[in-house]
Amino acid sequence: MKSRPFRAVTLAVAVASLAGTAACGSGGASDKASGPVRIEFWGWAPGYEKSVELFNSSHPNIQVTYSKISPGSKGGYTKMLSAVKAGNAPCVGSVGFETLPTFAAAGALQDATAAAAPFAKEYGASAFAQSGVAGRTYGLPVDIAPMGLIYRKDLFAKFGIHEAPRTWEEYAADAEVIHAADPNAYIGYFGNDAYNFAGLAQQAGARWFATGGEKWTVDVNDPATKKVTAFWQGLLDRKLVKVVPSFDTALYKGMGEGTILSDVNAVWDTPILADSVKQTSGAWAVAPMPVWDTAKPASGNAGGTPNAILKGCAHVKEAVEFSHWFGTDQASVTNLIKATGIYPAALSALDNPALAEPDPFYGGQKIFDVFRASAAQVDAGFQWGPVMTKTSGALGDGLGKAGAGSTTLDAALADTQAQTVAEMKTQGMETG
Repeated sequence: MKSRPFRAVTLAVAVASLAGTAACGSGGASDKASGPVRIEFWGWAPGYEKSVELFNSSHPNIQVTYSKISPGSKGGYTKMLSAVKAGNAPCVGSVGFETLPTFAAAGALQDATAAAAPFAKEYGASAFAQSGVAGRTYGLPVDIAPMGLIYRKDLFAKFGIHEAPRTWEEYAADAEVIHAADPNAYIGYFGNDAYNFAGLAQQAGARWFATGGEKWTVDVNDPATKKVTAFWQGLLDRKLVKVVPSFDTALYKGMGEGTILSDVNAVWDTPILADSVKQTSGAWAVAPMPVWDTAKPASGNAGGTPNAILKGCAHVKEAVEFSHWFGTDQASVTNLIKATGIYPAALSALDNPALAEPDPFYGGQKIFDVFRASAAQVDAGFQWGPVMTKTSGALGDGLGKAGAGSTTLDAALADTQAQTVAEMKTQGMETG
């Protein structure tokens, strides 16, 4: 997320370039006559190497070599992009949904549309859609990150709230009840995580980016997103949520002490929270994230990763076959759930027994049932942009300043819009 790729080209040029590279490059050895097809896979998540071993043991005709690299935001993406530029990239790489359009705009992805098409219906619509850009598919999703409300069930009850808020209106009303009863207690917090905020905007129906012809459309401050900022600005103005940086020690201190009672976040936050406030085990629960309209419930997604096919891959069909197996085979999925903590993107994987196990930290609740319902309500129309390093940096900075009271959330959106467009123009992209 934080690395900057080599100079990007316009969307149309990038797509045209990718369309003609299906049989070139160094993504694997063309050695079918003498042995199995060999492909390389780069990633960083724990447990990936075991799933690769499982694949190799059951697929003698395709053998995968896995290399563990630094996480994407800590240099992994830079390494992949450099390898593409040098012509020696692996066939498959872990590239987050939010970064995939950046790779596409940089001409670093291989068109896998034809090879991936037969598997489209085996994934949630949103997950499959975010594995591509501008009508082309560049990989298959491994995991997604549906959102929910993680809350202190015991403390909500202490304040007379016996059901989690179903709507944002109820959330605001509960926030007033809690803070009025105890000025040191808050229903939740306002942080500076741009991707979490993006999930909130997605739930509201935001369309930050779109592609058409040679141009990107940028609308970070669209009406749906302003609906979200208006709500949270109101909570900030009334001091009904605690302002604290996302993932900061102060956040978990407040949660452990019982002064911050909930977190609207993605499925991957549940083990982080459990590990951070172990002393409160059994007191937490998970509920659906509050919605704007109970007649049209929607949810957000804040994360997720496809196995992307990188430019130069000489074995696209086999790379896609491996990527599909990786996220659908029950043994692989079980390994990834237990070792990596993923929430699988494949529909068939949602029946994996590992997702049905009661969680002691959450009072024995089968928390993945909540996230299963959430995943089904994620809008597939949301698309990430091609310069998310700049977009997320500007938005995160703006969220922090708005929380501190030095700007407003609407002003932060306007500044994010301006910085995003400027960066895209700097990189030679057309906007409109």
